[in-house]
Amino acid sequence: MFVEDLIYLDNAATSWPKPDNVYKYMIDFYRDCGVNPGRSGFDKAIEAGNILENLRLRLTRFFGGDEDTPQRLCFGYNATDALNIILQGTLNSGDHVVTTNVEHNSVIRPINHLVRDNGVEATFVPFDKNGFVDPDDIAKEIKTNTKLVIVNHASNVLGTVQPVKEIGKICKEKGVLFAIDASQTAGMIPINMKDMNVDVLAFTGHKSLMGSTGIGGLCVRKNIEIKTVRSGGTGVRSAYPYHLNEYPYRLEYGTPNMVGVASLWAGQEWMDNRGLENIYAHEMKLAKKLVAGFKEIEGVTIYCCDSMENHLATVTMNVDGYEAGDVGIMLDVEFNIATRTGLHCAPLVHKQLDLVKIHGAVRFAIGPFNTEAHIDKAIEGITEIAKRAKKKKQLTV
Repeated sequence: MFVEDLIYLDNAATSWPKPDNVYKYMIDFYRDCGVNPGRSGFDKAIEAGNILENLRLRLTRFFGGDEDTPQRLCFGYNATDALNIILQGTLNSGDHVVTTNVEHNSVIRPINHLVRDNGVEATFVPFDKNGFVDPDDIAKEIKTNTKLVIVNHASNVLGTVQPVKEIGKICKEKGVLFAIDASQTAGMIPINMKDMNVDVLAFTGHKSLMGSTGIGGLCVRKNIEIKTVRSGGTGVRSAYPYHLNEYPYRLEYGTPNMVGVASLWAGQEWMDNRGLENIYAHEMKLAKKLVAGFKEIEGVTIYCCDSMENHLATVTMNVDGYEAGDVGIMLDVEFNIATRTGLHCAPLVHKQLDLVKIHGAVRFAIGPFNTEAHIDKAIEGITEIAKRAKKKKQLTV
């Protein structure tokens, strides 16, 4: 399945390859029904509209949202798009937002713009030595003008799954809106918005949901309102001079990505057949093997993997004596292993770990199609690189 035997360990960036049924369904759907839904009344337009609306309900159930209002599952380009809609559609001048150091730039940068340009206040809560944010630290930062708490469900760098249920309980008690970025967790671990007291969830389709790039969105609970931040075509009520206020049109703009919709539908089918718990168990078995192997290598530092409880199959490390980028190049060129190096679009994580000066770290992100042989090869590659680094260090002393 892997092109030219590439060992792909960059699944936190995007899952690859996709299941075969996803490729097939996308092609077959677009050939057979690649028309614009909701714009016309002919059969194919209705058929396309039906899969769009059925997917809204299916994903609402998948995320534990409100099944009686599936129209509040709104599609966009990706999680970054959805997170911008949440932040810009919620925060106004004088409002305060609480977030964390485990966030991706898809949250950090929009917040920084709102602070600089719109008079919003922001507090970034650090994580502990194990990579987790303490809910009590969130509670301490909530003020009378706090409008929103937004948390990365799982770090794309550390793989740590944050205690969102506990944070959500605090937000509910204090009457503060609570949103999560589920980019890394959607399709990997069970999510129940009602049980977790999550008001709004942002997701992307191209990671563990096994869909294509260019599709994502947000799920909004009942009685939560996010203002419209754009305007344009909706396909309905075209004579009305303003963007529509009702969901999903309130947060959707223009023609939807129907190939992406098809990919998510097929991804749901694949996950239903495989089972989330089985996918997660397979990946975590490999992650534990990888961590155990790395711990035996002199000169290797692993971050926030002392315990693999409440963790995804994402392992970030460095080799003493080499910058992360150099390690990534050697893994690619010499061992045909694809990883992600650098700051991973999460600079506050690396700043807190004091890794910015050495340009970040090397991330291994395991997916459902990785095997024990891939992990053995990764351990072999890092072992050889660490030996090389030790020898280089000895020669320079």
